[in-house]
Amino acid sequence: MNSPTASSPPAPFVSARGINKSFGGVPALADVSIDLIPGEVHCLAGENGCGKSTLIKIISGAERPDSGEIIIDGVSFAQINAHAAIQGGIQVIYQDFSLFPNLTVAENIVLTAEVAVGRRLYAPASIRPRAEAILEELDIDLDLDREVGTLSVADKQLTAICRALVNDARAIIMDEPTTALTHTEVSRLFALVERLRTRGVALMFVSHKLEEVLAISQRLTIMRSGRQVVSGPTADFDQRSISSYMTGREVDDSRVVSELDVNAPLALEVTNLSLAGAYRDISFGLHKGEILGVTGLLGSGRTEIAESLFGVEVADEGQIRVAGEVVAIRSIQDAVAAGIGYVPEDRLSQGLFLDKSIADNIVAASLQSHRTRWGMLSRTQTAATIKRFFVGLKINARSADAPVRTLSGGNAQRVVLAKWLATEPTVLMLNGPTVGVDIGSKEEILELLRVEAAKGMSVIIISDDAPELVAACHRVLVIKNGRLTHVLEGDQISVDTIQERMSA
Repeated sequence: MNSPTASSPPAPFVSARGINKSFGGVPALADVSIDLIPGEVHCLAGENGCGKSTLIKIISGAERPDSGEIIIDGVSFAQINAHAAIQGGIQVIYQDFSLFPNLTVAENIVLTAEVAVGRRLYAPASIRPRAEAILEELDIDLDLDREVGTLSVADKQLTAICRALVNDARAIIMDEPTTALTHTEVSRLFALVERLRTRGVALMFVSHKLEEVLAISQRLTIMRSGRQVVSGPTADFDQRSISSYMTGREVDDSRVVSELDVNAPLALEVTNLSLAGAYRDISFGLHKGEILGVTGLLGSGRTEIAESLFGVEVADEGQIRVAGEVVAIRSIQDAVAAGIGYVPEDRLSQGLFLDKSIADNIVAASLQSHRTRWGMLSRTQTAATIKRFFVGLKINARSADAPVRTLSGGNAQRVVLAKWLATEPTVLMLNGPTVGVDIGSKEEILELLRVEAAKGMSVIIISDDAPELVAACHRVLVIKNGRLTHVLEGDQISVDTIQERMSA
């Protein structure tokens, strides 16, 4: 046998070979193979429902394959459980991080490692040095005494990564790690990923954000409908080819903005709006048929402005006009009555009734408009509205009676949009409208908003996804430290300019 040369690539630490898995006779994975190599970031890309989550669960031992094998450090397993995967050096960092919110950062970093070795007594004196050592090694600044429940999303993620390494992780799988991070926090995470690579950690990075896939990975595997479509060096791909492989069609991600009527009336006018501790002296206008972007770093005040316009947080000062009329918005009911709809940032806990059907969610905000003159709900009108949006928004479910909890992120977002479109609002605000949805759904949601704007609806998109703002917005407002600092128009609306103004 020939011995490896100095130029030979490292052997994979984790390999999945010929993985097949079906649920109820429906194939979820068909002959999928992937290698995780020490010192390499391997991106796994694909639309919702393509099989990414099932593959992660099989590699980490949470699901058993119908056939195929998992190889960890040269040892083959036809089936592996979660404990064996962790003992073998595999750690998964899910979107919820699975941390203990009432424990400190130090305790969260070290506690699972203590339990894994069978330690039965809690010893703070031994925990803190181990936590300090991993922070120093990774050059991370975290308050070890702070309760995790009070941390930002970015710092929770760093805590989860530190915990993985204390558990001797040699392969780390990150599931949509940048979904709730700002541009600055993403840069910080990527710097940490580079340090993990130099340690020889094998990383799998799952993301919908194609610019991040290209920036962080050395190898890329794309899945569609449970099958491995293509795999190879990331340098062989660009955003357009990735989108095409993911969706099976050409995706248009160019800037598509209609011409606005210069004489279009103002649908919304905000004058000197202020809320102590959140934002101050915010003034802007929104024309009929316009799509307006509002961006800024996390904590800039962008979300609080939207929540004040929707009556969640009542402004201390200022004036709001809708269609030329002054309105007092002191509750959500006031906002809805004034013709304002709002798709919140956390659509799963704030925008939807998860255990209710798609149909119930679609009409939840528009019941009054479906009543007869005797005050009874019109079954005919209600059924017509449900059918119009279920079919028109291409909600992918067996029927409108399916619980919302069973839907993918993109389809759940369609249901929230349907709920507010059914109210026929003058102004529709959307906070992170495509967070967590795949590239195909993102394109369709943005096109839906363009269509509604062309019909006369005025739209506000609150987002720090610069490509999304560039693709759909007529103007972009930049919020920083609670102040409106820039209004971008025309050629100023570019990814580089938006990110530069946000971070300046």
